[in-house]
Amino acid sequence: MPRKFISEQSLVTDKWITFDPLDDEIIAKLFKKDIREGEEKLMFAVLADAIEDFQKHVFSKDQRGQKLFQEAEEWFLEKDDDQLFSFEYICATLQLHPGYVRRGLLSWKQSKLKTHAVERPRQARTKLAKTRIKYPSIRLSKTA
Repeated sequence: MPRKFISEQSLVTDKWITFDPLDDEIIAKLFKKDIREGEEKLMFAVLADAIEDFQKHVFSKDQRGQKLFQEAEEWFLEKDDDQLFSFEYICATLQLHPGYVRRGLLSWKQSKLKTHAVERPRQARTKLAKTRIKYPSIRLSKTA
């Protein structure tokens, strides 16, 4: 008995493909794998962007930078895992432990705040000008 071939539009590409209905499971797995890899790449990009905003804007003085930092920090600390792109859902999808990532980011922040607190008073100090006196008022000479 001859097999029927079916044409379907691919989810991954815009081309039409022809496949054997008996191989439907294999093709479905491949499509799911491509879609899954794409979703994971997107989730990784979201996580990487949030980490970058968190680290880049920790000492930001402008409102935009402060807002980006605050949003990233709130997103990391949020315990909601029901949302599709929540921190905990992304960590679960990427097989990361959210508590470990949180602790790492918070300890990074604490160390940066400590070093910033130490460096800031040093930067505020004015440097003493080193002036060279060309003509001292008192001449030092050897006395016999």
